[in-house]
Amino acid sequence: MTANILGKVFLVGAGPGDPGLLTLKGKRCLEAADVIFYDQLVDGELLEFAHAEAELIYVGKKAGAHCTDQREIESLLIRKAREGKIVVRFKGGDPFIFGRGGEAAEELSAAGIPYEIVPGVSSAIAAPAYAGIPVTHRSSASSLAIVTGHKAHNGCGEVKWRDLARSVDTIVILMSLQNLREIMRQLLKGGCEPGRPVALIQSGTRPSQLQWYESIIREDTLVAGCEALEATPRTHCV
Repeated sequence: MTANILGKVFLVGAGPGDPGLLTLKGKRCLEAADVIFYDQLVDGELLEFAHAEAELIYVGKKAGAHCTDQREIESLLIRKAREGKIVVRFKGGDPFIFGRGGEAAEELSAAGIPYEIVPGVSSAIAAPAYAGIPVTHRSSASSLAIVTGHKAHNGCGEVKWRDLARSVDTIVILMSLQNLREIMRQLLKGGCEPGRPVALIQSGTRPSQLQWYESIIREDTLVAGCEALEATPRTHCV
């Protein structure tokens, strides 16, 4: 491709961890890409779909230890597309569910770069399913909320935990371990029934997936659950 031909960016969801959950469209995007930006949540097996000449660029991000700033990633996407390349931003899960895909889409749109969203299977649904937990059930759970356990750096978009406590049947909290105690306090203060069942899931859909269940939601039981997961060898699934 020549530099005077504008390329295109695909924001592709890699799924929750199990490489078998990548969508067919996601696979086709990887096969066609000239450049793939990926992070640590992407299973390395999926990168094998890229063609031999594709440029693979790691932009790994972890909570509290970002390798590449979000703004920098967006600038790289724009620059590569302006070089006339097919670009894939390959994100774990779904790019629009706490994947900052919305921010990337806004920047691409403002820059006049063509882009397309390729949804991925979210861990919010897949991890509970792999643990045998349906997030909805005709007789007991007709509503679902997916929320982040991270606190926003600027104080905006904070989760209204007390409002959620009594208004939603199933609450799925992603990236919650660091703030788990405070989240549980807020839910209980908001009127969440103490007898409500709870599960903790780690490394969802991967061979190393761990899960812990408790029929009573209390801070002490959750702390015990966290300790149990941390003490369990990663090769064992409880």
